[in-house]
Amino acid sequence: MSNLVVRQKELGPMDNFVYVVGDRDSREALVVDPAWDVPAILGIAEEMELKIVGAMLTHTHPDHCNGVAQLLEATDCKLYVHSEERGQLPEFKENIVRTEDGFSIELGKMEVKFLHTPGHTPGSQCFYIQDKLVSGDTLFIDHCGRCDFPESDPGKMWQSLHDILGKLPGDTTLLPGHNYADRAPITQTTLGEERQHNKYLLCQDLEQFLEARMGR
Repeated sequence: MSNLVVRQKELGPMDNFVYVVGDRDSREALVVDPAWDVPAILGIAEEMELKIVGAMLTHTHPDHCNGVAQLLEATDCKLYVHSEERGQLPEFKENIVRTEDGFSIELGKMEVKFLHTPGHTPGSQCFYIQDKLVSGDTLFIDHCGRCDFPESDPGKMWQSLHDILGKLPGDTTLLPGHNYADRAPITQTTLGEERQHNKYLLCQDLEQFLEARMGR
């Protein structure tokens, strides 16, 4: 049996998914994108008998990190933020650990791999843990993240989807950052399924991807 335990919780008015990722043996846990309801997040960890030792941000848009201050006040844990967006959170500099593509940390005996997937934001990152991918706003069920913000880059989004996530095994479980699936009530799927159904992953080149984005 795997030591990995994952709890997915939908919080806030934007249908955000927050994740508590834990190790059965060490009883340590990481929180992905602490936002909206920190007491609920702390309650999940307590219910699972886990100690929160870190928080990982997929990116620094407020709907993914508006609970950081409250979580750090309660746990004083490390905060893992990609170096491209570290400057967005100067008030938490004592807790921040800067990450890059290929960065990894240990959770018990498991490795958590950080994948830099820019496009939605310059410092967007996904987390690959055993056979699971926590994808933030890079990839959703049936969709991908917006890339029309001033700091977004649709070309880099295509590269992230095609060249980075496209190389991961098809049986990888996809854990997205929002509950935006057309196929409700599905809240998680696999990369293999997305490659069959997600119109953005079905694109063959950047031109097709840009046409698909404009037609959304």
